Amino acid sequence: MVDRDRLVGLWRQVFTLSWPVAVQHGFTTLMRTVDIVVAGLFAPAYVTAVGLADLYGQIPLRMGLSLGTGAIALSSQDTGRGAKTTRNRGITQAILIGFLIGIPLVAVGLLFADRFIEILGAEADVVRLGGAYLTLIFVASPFRIVGLVGSRALQGAGDTVTPMVVNGGASIFNAVTTVVLALGVGLVPRLGIVGIGLATLLARFLEASVVVAAIASRWTDLSFARPRSLTITDQLVRISAPNFAEGMSSSLANFPFNSLLLVFGTEVNAAFHIGRRSYQQVAGPIYRAINTVSSILVGQALGDGDPAQARYTGFAIAGLSVVTVGIVGAGLVIFAAPIAAVFTDDAATLGYAIPFTQVFGGSMVFFGIFFPFAGALRGAGETRIPFYARAIGSFVFMLGVSSLLAIVFEWGVPGIYVGVILNYACWAAVAVAGFVWGDWAEKAAGMMAERADVAE
Repeated sequence: MVDRDRLVGLWRQVFTLSWPVAVQHGFTTLMRTVDIVVAGLFAPAYVTAVGLADLYGQIPLRMGLSLGTGAIALSSQDTGRGAKTTRNRGITQAILIGFLIGIPLVAVGLLFADRFIEILGAEADVVRLGGAYLTLIFVASPFRIVGLVGSRALQGAGDTVTPMVVNGGASIFNAVTTVVLALGVGLVPRLGIVGIGLATLLARFLEASVVVAAIASRWTDLSFARPRSLTITDQLVRISAPNFAEGMSSSLANFPFNSLLLVFGTEVNAAFHIGRRSYQQVAGPIYRAINTVSSILVGQALGDGDPAQARYTGFAIAGLSVVTVGIVGAGLVIFAAPIAAVFTDDAATLGYAIPFTQVFGGSMVFFGIFFPFAGALRGAGETRIPFYARAIGSFVFMLGVSSLLAIVFEWGVPGIYVGVILNYACWAAVAVAGFVWGDWAEKAAGMMAERADVAE
């Protein structure tokens, strides 16, 4: 028998925590959507250049998200058990590590950006445009990572409003600056794709500066503390490394996958990125918010010593997620044509962008399953299972099945549609199995016992 009051109460708590996260991600995805829309005002080659460069831009993003996963797991668990000093030392270490690992990427971007685009098999114009954009994205890496880690540390402590304000403000600044610099509004020179990249660099610096200032000030409940424990460092690495591998498995698979798309033409590649950007803009804020809130609430329940509540929370959030994300996915399928038309008026590109948008819309039910369970596992510090899910899905189905059907069996682009759908179905299946049969609660208890030895 379902305890209705308990379920409704939990869903209310989910809503209270998730709406700021959804708004935050909405602004973030809007920023990237504006980049694609502005690029589309020039030519399909600009859209492809931004899309290919963003493949490499996933590297600092994944670094930030992985360290952020470690920060949110430790922050939520230590908040649940009232260990503020240990929590503050953990987030301080995560932010310092994040800034340091971002510095080498600056040099990589300055030296090798053009070559990175060229090896994907892009045309000369795309190489030139993508290289210029990618250089600026890599220069922004240290600030990007710090902003992500700081935001997730705050979220783990139950503060989802401050990251919304900081990230939302930076994203609005980025979108406006992109339009001004790329298109040359007023007295500003028309910088094209360089303007898009420069706007991102400036926004990332602003975001990192403000989130660090927020943690250091009395504005938030968190503060910086001198790192003194290798136990915390070890746990951050143990949680973050599989999460980084998880994200990079998808990102690495995307390199040959984009080369596969380019076999069928620049328009097909641009169409894929338009479809992807469409679902990320419309559905992304919802499933990402659900993922984050699942991590927060499951982590805090485990920190409070209540694994039964943590398990109940995971299932309850998943039920809510399937319904909400599924409805949004249905909207993407129905309104795919007008949505895709926002990004391009090129007939050939639009002809592929509509079915790609519908494919992603139909896959949203799998997103609704994967992200709450993956978030719950990450809140417990169990990041290996989501890694397995995405690695198998990305390489076996998105890349392997797509290539087999599209090239070997000569299905063409429809074969790629099938591979994409099966990829997300695999994500969902593995995450559910890991949550139902995994030992994530015991793992979290063991890590908290290790941190209990850290002097308060």
